[in-house]
Amino acid sequence: MAGRLVIVVSTGVYNILMQAITPVLNSSARKRPLSLGWIGTLLLLGIALPCLVTLPWSWQNYNAQDYSQIHQSPGSLFWLGSDGLGRSMTWRCLLGGAISLGIGLCAAVISVCIGVTWGTVAGYAGGRIDALMMRIVDVLFGLPYILLVVLLDLAMSPMMERLAKLFISDSLAIHFSELVTLLIAIGGVSWLTLARVIRGQVLSLRERPFIEAARACGVGPVRTFWCHLLPNLVGPIVVYATLTIPNAISQESFLSFLGIGVQAPLPSWGNLAALGTEQLASIGLTGSFTRWWLLVWPCALLGLTLMGLNFIGDALRDKLDPRTRSKHR
Repeated sequence: MAGRLVIVVSTGVYNILMQAITPVLNSSARKRPLSLGWIGTLLLLGIALPCLVTLPWSWQNYNAQDYSQIHQSPGSLFWLGSDGLGRSMTWRCLLGGAISLGIGLCAAVISVCIGVTWGTVAGYAGGRIDALMMRIVDVLFGLPYILLVVLLDLAMSPMMERLAKLFISDSLAIHFSELVTLLIAIGGVSWLTLARVIRGQVLSLRERPFIEAARACGVGPVRTFWCHLLPNLVGPIVVYATLTIPNAISQESFLSFLGIGVQAPLPSWGNLAALGTEQLASIGLTGSFTRWWLLVWPCALLGLTLMGLNFIGDALRDKLDPRTRSKHR
């Protein structure tokens, strides 16, 4: 229930911001497709840079507790307020942002690598190999997403934890294995759509004259991919990767409620918002005081980040897609 509330609140913040900003920018966006991309870039840099630059300090202070400063509202001492243990929401939101963005980026890289490889092999090989590989994709599409993630987590988490304990302390090994398992689980099931897209592109490209000329010259499949296919697949890959990052961040926020991935006391925007949903129960109650900052800041940061990434993805699609590009001329 809490997970659904967080997704609803974060989506609501995102939709409100989109409704407020998009009409103002529509006229300029038609003339300059990258105008929204620049706005998204500024939004993303404005949120991501503080999270990354302050990482050494946020890692030291994210769990610092002061029971005399419990539930302090935003002010000069606590810029974003404090939680029920007297911990600064500023440090926790900054570290949570670094973790959420890191998981989204790494999951997108994993998804792109698997999807491009799978789609390229299926499309270039053709025949029975193509049919077999795409039937596997169809089967995976039919399975519930949560089931796949849980299965990957159960299979990989013990192995990753034992491996991490060989190099770092036990407490850090647990957190590290949780994060690695989460990003592998998200990336490992997010490549299916990209595999279909890349396969379709490769099926079209392999019949082009320059591919046939490469075959006639004795160029091998690996060199054909790197020198001839991959440069023509950069557009779809870049667009998909950009749009996969916000999807992975949203999935991390939801999966944190299921006991998979980022767990307390380590913060992420997802589990911070989960703790803030408890304040929704006090809305409308007589004599109650809603600690709004526990819910608003994580959801606002998540919504702004998703909006910025989607702006960048839309701008890149308009720039790199020949069909869209022709409409702007």
